[in-house]
Amino acid sequence: MIRILLAEDDESMRVYLARALERSGYEVVAVSTGTQAVPYINSDRFDLLLTDIVMPEMDGIELAQHAAQVAPEMRIMFITGFAAVTLKAGKAVPQAKVLSKPFHLRDLVLEVERMFGSESLTGLN
Repeated sequence: MIRILLAEDDESMRVYLARALERSGYEVVAVSTGTQAVPYINSDRFDLLLTDIVMPEMDGIELAQHAAQVAPEMRIMFITGFAAVTLKAGKAVPQAKVLSKPFHLRDLVLEVERMFGSESLTGLN
């Protein structure tokens, strides 16, 4: 089963995304800040880091850069509502996918499926 570490500071968005991904067959660990995500990255294995870019304490770009050093096999997808930040993310972590808010849950699930190909399952039809 594909494991996703979700870092999103907006509680309702975090719960919404985690629930949708779990319903689509993914295992999700959700945290509210980048600093809360770091111990998971350091001690556990995840297939995907799905992170908001703009967060307090440690932003998603810093978190992704840490993940790239500690777990280079982990794929990274940013979610953001700020267009200018999207450009910064693309330069800082060029292999990462960026999904701009607002987006439909189906778009998120499809992007995750594209990243993992036949490894993933979908429950959203």
